[in-house]
Amino acid sequence: MLRPRSLGAQSMRTDFTAGQIPMRDDAGEVEPGTLMAALPRHPQQEQASWRRTVAKYEAPELSRSAWQVVNTVVPYIALWYLMYRSLNVSYWVTVALAVPAAGFASRLFIIFHDCGHGAFFTSKRANTVLGFFTGILTFTPYHSWRHEHAIHHATSGDLDRRGVGDIWTMTVDEYLNSSFRDRLRYRLYRNPLMLFALGPLYLFLVSQRFPHRRASKRERRSVHWTNLVLVGVVAIMSMTIGLKAYIMVQLPILMIVAAAAVWMFYVQHQHEGAYWERHERWDYLTAALEGSSFYKLPRTLQWFTGNIGFHHIHHLSPRIPNYFLQKCHDDSELFTSVRSITLFSSAKALTFRLWDEERHELVGFGRLRASRYRHPPAAPD
Repeated sequence: MLRPRSLGAQSMRTDFTAGQIPMRDDAGEVEPGTLMAALPRHPQQEQASWRRTVAKYEAPELSRSAWQVVNTVVPYIALWYLMYRSLNVSYWVTVALAVPAAGFASRLFIIFHDCGHGAFFTSKRANTVLGFFTGILTFTPYHSWRHEHAIHHATSGDLDRRGVGDIWTMTVDEYLNSSFRDRLRYRLYRNPLMLFALGPLYLFLVSQRFPHRRASKRERRSVHWTNLVLVGVVAIMSMTIGLKAYIMVQLPILMIVAAAAVWMFYVQHQHEGAYWERHERWDYLTAALEGSSFYKLPRTLQWFTGNIGFHHIHHLSPRIPNYFLQKCHDDSELFTSVRSITLFSSAKALTFRLWDEERHELVGFGRLRASRYRHPPAAPD
């Protein structure tokens, strides 16, 4: 979700060591659905067990996918139009309507997300076309995001391969041995106002308008075509309803959905009992079941977020369509021991700032006082 280069994260290596290189398609892009085949290190019998479990749910159903497009896109467009009409009544009404509109925009992003994993349709072309379309509606370039998110799935929870598609997370030792400037930058990045308000808006409006410096030609074209279409949309809206009206409708939707998306991504990997490990001890199955949360949301929020709270299932197999995630979780004893978090308990995630390698847990900055005696103060810049 987050692209650390755009929100101040450290630059980490993103190469894959021998034995961990994911499959790529004919254009050299990482194939998201093939990542898990290369990475597990659990015993063969255990691997076979969870592979059989998830394989039953990996085939998308055209009727369900098509209906999800209809029951998401149509209400979103209708609410967008109602917001525009409400500008003549009261802007408070417009802002109130932005809340459900952002809910449907969240479902749009989940559809976009599933297309990026090749999980929404069996046809790669259909996934690409719908992914590009929903990417326009969510201000996100399809191929560029797809590539970085695939790397996130291949490296999630691996301390030695941080830096692409994740939340910037330093270890206690790294923080204590950093310069004052880097510590200040990290604290600003981890401030909730930056992380869940200013940062998400910057990410969706500004950062995603530029390709990564090491992006492939297809990723760069994806960014440029998305930008071109968005310019066209803004131009058409300016000539029809007016630029001011367009901004007054679109901006509150984008602010809400961007903040919600980053919060969901944050709590899915920054939770109590999270899993982080050095590469030589890193394990795919453990990273999925422990490093990705089971966010047990109320039914309404679960529907608007496309079941992505079952994030442990999603990381176990990105090929499972969002509408099968709960069924996969409920139908297997493999997931009975997975600890869930709720809306109430997830608030604790706001206190997590660093990974303590000695205690194997996420901690707040307050833990630094107990750690300073082990480390000399950092040299000034």
